[in-house]
Amino acid sequence: MHCPTASKALFILNPNAGVPPVKFIVSKALDRRRHELSFYKSLSIDESGSLIRQNFDRYNVFVAAGGDGTVHTVATKLIGTEKILGVLPIGSGNGFAKELGFKTNIPLLLKDICNNQSVIIDVLEVNNELCLNVAGVGLDSFVAHSFDKLKTRGFWSYVGVTLRNFIQLRPFHATITIGKDRTISGEFYVLTVANTRQFGNWAFIAPNASPGDGEMDIVLIRPFPKILAPAMVYRLFSKKLPGSKYVTCLKTSSEVTVETEETRFHIDGEPVTLSGPVQFRIRKNALKVLRTKHLKHELASS
Repeated sequence: MHCPTASKALFILNPNAGVPPVKFIVSKALDRRRHELSFYKSLSIDESGSLIRQNFDRYNVFVAAGGDGTVHTVATKLIGTEKILGVLPIGSGNGFAKELGFKTNIPLLLKDICNNQSVIIDVLEVNNELCLNVAGVGLDSFVAHSFDKLKTRGFWSYVGVTLRNFIQLRPFHATITIGKDRTISGEFYVLTVANTRQFGNWAFIAPNASPGDGEMDIVLIRPFPKILAPAMVYRLFSKKLPGSKYVTCLKTSSEVTVETEETRFHIDGEPVTLSGPVQFRIRKNALKVLRTKHLKHELASS
């Protein structure tokens, strides 16, 4: 496919991301298309940052080929600029990619690049750290910390880690302050602040979230009888979680502060350790993202 615009895109591949068969196939496919596109393999966050800085003026689109962590790394370097983020998802969850309509299909992605259209989205800041998708503390963050220690990746490894963490799950106490005049305090299994709807793998933690509405979604799951776990999982995957009496969903554009003794948080599925008050802010219209054929959200064009 001849497309001069495609030559203005740089693919940054994380060879350590994703399940071996998928990343091997994608890597070989990129190799075969060297006449159509440019790509580098990056082995670290620092190396990805250096690649973007060195090539910043040469390319208009920077494509993160990897999982949510790779997307997070590349996006961090593009925030507040005119450069466009693209995604070739090969990770385990691919939450952000799924929400923005990206597929593991290089020809399709090249067509989107050739169309040369983009949308502009909000991002979250967690103690000044970028968050594209979701962040928080609770079962999902405990799973992220456990999953990070595994040598094997993929959906079923994630399911196994989630089950083990759920069996051992105990509620944590947190106080959430929204703006200047609202405080919620209690025991929780999950406390999530979301910019988009899902963790990944079609698990919709915040079904009403949109990365272009200027607001963040707060989802609080209070302790429930563990015998109800199958029903809660059904709700999670069918976008019906807000209908549970154990779940509170809120929207706000105000700053949110979380105080808890639990320090095992996650940002975009990556485990982080945060202590003291943790602050969440919405940064509106902060990032340009490639418009895809399968985009579901109504987002402003940039």
